[in-house]
Amino acid sequence: MRARMGRKRRRGSAAVELAVVLPFLLTLLFGIIEYGWVLCVRQTMVNAAREGARVASLMGSTDQEVRERVQEYLAPMGLTAEVTLERASPPDNPVEKVTVTIPYRQVSLLGAYFGSTDYNLVSSCSMRKEGFE
Repeated sequence: MRARMGRKRRRGSAAVELAVVLPFLLTLLFGIIEYGWVLCVRQTMVNAAREGARVASLMGSTDQEVRERVQEYLAPMGLTAEVTLERASPPDNPVEKVTVTIPYRQVSLLGAYFGSTDYNLVSSCSMRKEGFE
């Protein structure tokens, strides 16, 4: 009889321990998932900025072509970005700079669960304009 009561108490204490620890574990799990997703988006933004800078560095390229290339690169991830260009002014500054900006709230899987979403993810890339001496 006494052994049965001990088992019931142990099962009850296991349920209480689970109830105490589970919210922490779920928060940790969702935080890892959110961080991994944002890291993936950030890497995609870096590559999109690089692709845009490659197009911008070509002679005769237009702002529209650069923006289209960046959006094409982001499309498979379901992202749209604001693309800012700083065009070269030869001969003083033969560098093209492309900046890609995405609001964090567009990327976040969990919304404001881990804090404010009022900031932007920003990535930029600069390349020398081809054809200048």
